[in-house]
Amino acid sequence: MGAKAKKALKTKLKKVAAASQAAEKNEAAAAADYLPLEGGKGRKIPEGKQAEGSTAKATVLYIGRIPHGFYESEMEAYFSQFGKIKRLRVVRNRKTGKSKHYGFLEFEDPEVAAIVADCMHNYLLFEHLLQVHLIPQEQVHPKLWRGYFKYRPVDRVKIQRRRQNKERTLDEHKKMVQKIMKQSKKRQRSIEAAGLDYVCPEIVGEVLQAPKKIKFAED
Repeated sequence: MGAKAKKALKTKLKKVAAASQAAEKNEAAAAADYLPLEGGKGRKIPEGKQAEGSTAKATVLYIGRIPHGFYESEMEAYFSQFGKIKRLRVVRNRKTGKSKHYGFLEFEDPEVAAIVADCMHNYLLFEHLLQVHLIPQEQVHPKLWRGYFKYRPVDRVKIQRRRQNKERTLDEHKKMVQKIMKQSKKRQRSIEAAGLDYVCPEIVGEVLQAPKKIKFAED
């Protein structure tokens, strides 16, 4: 057997070995109930006690200690492997839109919700231990999903740019120039009170006068 034939045989054997390893991984993933977020082998859902009372029909989960970067889209992509998600909400600050690091998740099947509560409680995620609890149906607040929305970050730079570049009336321009001149004088007084020999640059601007009304002679 020549050198070329040996090289071709080695390449073929490597391909066969890689294909067999990939097939084994796919079989293991199919046998597993869910895949961990950090990667690695799939895991089986532990056999737990059946829920009793109102929690047996509970479909809403409380999720606490949500880490930074694990928001609506990431949570939906991860938890959808357990079952179909009906609603998902990450509680956010109404003014800033930042996450308050807790939220609520609702599944269509109560059995799936119970399994998620058993599997994901105290699950280490980005150095945070997730706190996952079932909420009984009678304890679910009627306004929990009211006003639910997917957060869209506000472009405050764009808002300020529009506000700054908008066309102003003569009165608005007058007020703006007066405000700037007042701030400049206050700054100059503060500098003089500090004993510094410095004169602020002169502000180029003026308060425009209102145009005079022209009276036309009647014919």
